[in-house]
Amino acid sequence: MTTGNNRKKVLIVGRMPQAGIDVLKKRDDVDYEILTDDRVPSLHPKLRDANAVTLGATPFRQAELDAAPAMMVVARLGVGFDAVEIPALNKRKIPLMTTGIANSVSVAEHAMYMLLASARLSRKHDRFVRENTWGQRLTDLPADLAGKSILVVGMGRIGSRTVKRCVAFEMDVSVLDPNISEADIKKAGATKVTDLKATLPKVDFVSVHCPKAPETVDMFNTETIGLMKPDAFLVNTARGGIINEDALYAALTSGKLRGAGLDVLDREPPDPANKLFGLENVIFSPHMAGVTKEASDRMAQTAIENILSVFDGRPNAANVVNKEVLS
Repeated sequence: MTTGNNRKKVLIVGRMPQAGIDVLKKRDDVDYEILTDDRVPSLHPKLRDANAVTLGATPFRQAELDAAPAMMVVARLGVGFDAVEIPALNKRKIPLMTTGIANSVSVAEHAMYMLLASARLSRKHDRFVRENTWGQRLTDLPADLAGKSILVVGMGRIGSRTVKRCVAFEMDVSVLDPNISEADIKKAGATKVTDLKATLPKVDFVSVHCPKAPETVDMFNTETIGLMKPDAFLVNTARGGIINEDALYAALTSGKLRGAGLDVLDREPPDPANKLFGLENVIFSPHMAGVTKEASDRMAQTAIENILSVFDGRPNAANVVNKEVLS
């Protein structure tokens, strides 16, 4: 509880790695409370005297803001903010802050893992060993990454690091991102493209790193997936909904696409009856691309440092989503 007008209180909702707690403990003017039940109903009473809140997947909308009269900053333990109602925060000039590049390298590494695991037919070959069907190993040969072409969709914090790793793997890298200049893409060792449909028939791999937005929902649908090579691989570590799952299933089961790697799905946690789960040419992970031990520590530290920067009157603008509240 706060004990004076100058003290501030941070409400930690759900998980917070010790690295973040350690940053808080260095401040003798800040109190904190950990709310392990991260469901919205239990959140409201705790918001009454909170000056800041850290969020995992818990939604934070107008109702939550109404329950938090002293709120100064909302901090996400991550980079996504789909469940936060930004217009509501803007009305009260409250910044929404994310953890910036804290998990970018982790997602880029995971994208590389999925590219490799897909190309190397890892699920099938793992099964050959476990089920004593070793003799089948030469019936369907895996693929190299070196010398192959890849389209990286989105070259922001994560996509730029994925490009760097693909170049290091001796791949021919193309980038689709209207917000990045041709010069910057060329400097990274890649080629800028502007037409998705014209590019897809030419590449062996696609790695998705763009935000989920009206213009990117169903970007990979029956038409666009149908343009890809039948021996191509499609990887998504961005957001569910960018790839149409029905179209992907149809392509994977009809031989129109060789494999896929998915860290994200339309519904999370997913429907156990999801048809894709029955396919051996799909590699899954449970939306964990950016959640390694090291990334968790970096995100925790950054989330708390973001909050403290607001308390101290010097918001870390680079991590503020709604920068209009700073003016």
